[in-house]
Amino acid sequence: MKPPVPSTALRKVLIVSPHFAPINSPDMQRTRLMLPYLRALGWEPIVLAVAPEMVEGGVLEPLLESTYPSDIRIVRVSGVSPKLTRVFGIGSLWWRCGKALRAAGDKLLRTEKFDLVFFSNTQFGSFTLGPRWKALFGVPYVLDYQDPWTNDYYKKTGVRPPGGWLKFGIAQSFARRNEPRVLQDASGIVAVSSAYGAMLAKRYASFDAERVTFLPFGAAVNDISIARAHAPAEPLIDFDDGLVHLVYTGRCGPDMSTALKILFRAFKICLSRRPDHAEHLRFHFIGTDYAPRPLGREWVMPTAKVEGVEAYVSEYCYRVPYFDALYYLSHADALIAIGSNDPTYSASKIFPYVLSHRPLLIIFHADSPVLAMAKAMKCGLRFSFADPGEIDSVATAVADQWFLGDQMSEFVEPDLTAFRPYSSETMAQKIAACFDSAVDGERERR
Repeated sequence: MKPPVPSTALRKVLIVSPHFAPINSPDMQRTRLMLPYLRALGWEPIVLAVAPEMVEGGVLEPLLESTYPSDIRIVRVSGVSPKLTRVFGIGSLWWRCGKALRAAGDKLLRTEKFDLVFFSNTQFGSFTLGPRWKALFGVPYVLDYQDPWTNDYYKKTGVRPPGGWLKFGIAQSFARRNEPRVLQDASGIVAVSSAYGAMLAKRYASFDAERVTFLPFGAAVNDISIARAHAPAEPLIDFDDGLVHLVYTGRCGPDMSTALKILFRAFKICLSRRPDHAEHLRFHFIGTDYAPRPLGREWVMPTAKVEGVEAYVSEYCYRVPYFDALYYLSHADALIAIGSNDPTYSASKIFPYVLSHRPLLIIFHADSPVLAMAKAMKCGLRFSFADPGEIDSVATAVADQWFLGDQMSEFVEPDLTAFRPYSSETMAQKIAACFDSAVDGERERR
């Protein structure tokens, strides 16, 4: 890391992260993880966020606020309460609070000197503030693509998108109108998937894929230490009951159907060949839906029932606190990491899985960057699929090597030197380099 920079020399960045801590949301993790390092890298961060009470179904986790410097300035705004809009079927945070975010950003940029704006979230409507603020205040901006903004996955597959076709169609119409202009004016773009640059270049003929810097979220070793010492208020698993507990944490959905079928069919093979062994196994899928209790939808159990293994599966289809999820990972007998049918899906949660030091089964699309990362770290037993026609053959291999072999009970130490490029400190260095490049490049163009 660079030596500390005197505070008078710090450049100032406004980070737009609506779902910021203490809200537990995946799209604020990059910001949270880089905050401890930015000052030493020459940047003074100010975070623009939405007030926690404005986040519908948000899980409050004050422990997250202990993981970054307490003197970081957080500017929080309100908006229209979801209690007033939900009756009309409107829950979108951007629709309810976008105006307040814009007004607060206008005020900050008008009254203070900022060198850069960084949009790090999945509230893509906020990206449209970039061209506005650049035109009004001359401040360049960098975009963080944590998901595709214009997304044709659901159209291609026919899978029903979250929120239904109408809301998704309206959101996509907004994206198609605004994304070209937002990209054109951006001074930098980072993305969690190495596939996003090519996707954007294919969509927009004038876009250069080389403009996109691949930066997964990374992970903080200290988070695992905190989690091991942290006990969930309402434990979901009794790790002392004599059973063997296999844990998955995070989002699930219809796009993960292939990996789930592979997993459960492999387990069925184990049931038929070694029922005495299989009877002691239990699968736990935790935090599979973003909705709060009791509104979460089951994504795993329908497949488990079709495959006839539901008696061995538990699903907790609501968001759980981040450190609770890490607690379950670090105390499980073994871990399961399953991926999407979408080859661009890059689950950055693979890093906490690796740092939890438990036996690990990985089932991902053959083109997912997760497999390459896991291979580099020499972690887990890795399996891949390219299409649903491979389900049975891959399931047989999983059964033979994982459930009937010895790798489910034996932990193999990963190569953590290969993890260093994905640590929160290294990722902060890369982000700061992107910031420097964006500002310096903008000055040269002027």
